[in-house]
Amino acid sequence: MLGQSGCRLSFPGATIYLDPYLSNSVQELDAPDLNRLPPIPFLPEEVRDADHVLITHEHIDHCDPHTLPKLAQASPQAHFYGPQPVVERLLAWGIPAARIHLARESWQELAPKLRFCATPAAHPEIERDAAGNLACVGFVLEYDGERLYLAGDTCVKQEIIDTLKGLGAIHTAFLPVNEHNFFRGRRGIIGNMSVREAFQFGQEIGLKQLVAVHWDMFAINAVDPDEIRLVHQRTKPGFSLLLNPTLIHLGKAKVSIIIRTLNEARYLEELLLAIAWQNDQGIHAEVVLVDSGSTDGTLEIAEKHGCRIVHISRDQFSFGRSLNMGCEAAEGEILVITSGHCVPVDPHWLQRLCQPILDDQAQYSYGRQIGGPESHFSECRIFAKYYPEVSKIPQEGFFCNNANSAIKREAWARQRFDEELTGLEDMELAQWLVRTGGKLAYVADASVFHYHNENWAQVRRRFEREAIALQKIMPQLHVGLLDTIRYIITSVFKDWCAAKKQTVHQPGLRNIFLYRWNQYIGSWKGNHEHRKLSNAEKEKYFFPQ
Repeated sequence: MLGQSGCRLSFPGATIYLDPYLSNSVQELDAPDLNRLPPIPFLPEEVRDADHVLITHEHIDHCDPHTLPKLAQASPQAHFYGPQPVVERLLAWGIPAARIHLARESWQELAPKLRFCATPAAHPEIERDAAGNLACVGFVLEYDGERLYLAGDTCVKQEIIDTLKGLGAIHTAFLPVNEHNFFRGRRGIIGNMSVREAFQFGQEIGLKQLVAVHWDMFAINAVDPDEIRLVHQRTKPGFSLLLNPTLIHLGKAKVSIIIRTLNEARYLEELLLAIAWQNDQGIHAEVVLVDSGSTDGTLEIAEKHGCRIVHISRDQFSFGRSLNMGCEAAEGEILVITSGHCVPVDPHWLQRLCQPILDDQAQYSYGRQIGGPESHFSECRIFAKYYPEVSKIPQEGFFCNNANSAIKREAWARQRFDEELTGLEDMELAQWLVRTGGKLAYVADASVFHYHNENWAQVRRRFEREAIALQKIMPQLHVGLLDTIRYIITSVFKDWCAAKKQTVHQPGLRNIFLYRWNQYIGSWKGNHEHRKLSNAEKEKYFFPQ
């Protein structure tokens, strides 16, 4: 995204720029108080990769006299497309006529599998000259059968809706959300759709993804991004919302990566970069993020990386319900589930995790988990116990963990995750799968670093809620107080002996004791709980203090 409505789209065989505003010409040529808020991402004379430049209308924040002539010189291969008023301006600025083309309301080829069609835009009304040529346009781009709609500046009109529906299903639309109002009108700012109107428009044309634009450039014409997110969260329009994405996913994904988040900004960027880094063999992956009220920048990071975002309120949250919502929103044949504080170890993680399912050796797989440098020593010992270095494909038993797992979509659809459990929804579904003849796989070389940055109360609550869930999965399992004391003493002793053998990371006895104390006290308490959680107890178990 380039700010305002501008963007750069890279396809195999062509790089396209839409309405690039790479200067501060509005302030310099029009109004001294209309300075741009986001910085210029790069200078127009640095744009050497433009093959095609699409211009929606002649206003200078879209058809910029300080950008387009310099861009044309830096990218001599670039061709320019726009309505008649834009064509006239480009000619006046000295761009050769052979490189300028009228944007027509019919399909025009740009590259193999890539074509575009101009559509009417109402700014604020649809205008045509005597020859029937539009004054303002939007563009529908089609690549390999999938379509994007680049609206430019427009209000909603039935003619636009009918035109878009006639061109086929639109996967993703870039829609302006800077509504017209009295104060903007008094400054000569026409305005476009409101946020709600843009969402209704998106529903009308059946979008899967909406990129909100025209909200960030000028203070008087700005829209608070939190307002856009809030309206999307409250109205639940049925499509994903993106703000300032660096990546757009088109088409049906073979694999959907589902991430549950609540204030996961610390590791989420690293996780999403690691996902983009994956060296898969023809696996097309999308990322679906299920968020339960993050306030730390998690959503901004997810939007930047092109994630599809699903919202769940705190009072509706459970681990199983949030996963079911993510699986419902996902399009993949394989549903990969990971935590927002897990990071793949290498670029082969995704392929290896999914391979047993692709090879029909299992319906549910899970990978190894490793502690990081800041992880508690005792937790690393737990990881080593449950996630050994040797794979088991298929494995015996029903142990599984959704911090690093993959499940065949049809297997999930037959049972779904239990929405009432306080945890271990993965083991409950795996138990059912094994009981009905399915298979699980443990893939040791599909590893992630699992970072738990918890205080002692959070460690205790985690083991407590898992023990509550375990009562439903294995009701025969009972832990007495004497068992608990014995477990604490034995595990502390074994951890301390193991730590003394290390030459690098030697934790203190106090840290080992506190971790094991909270682990087993939490487990003992949870083992004796048999009630449904109240909302207050959900806050205690699921959300940080």
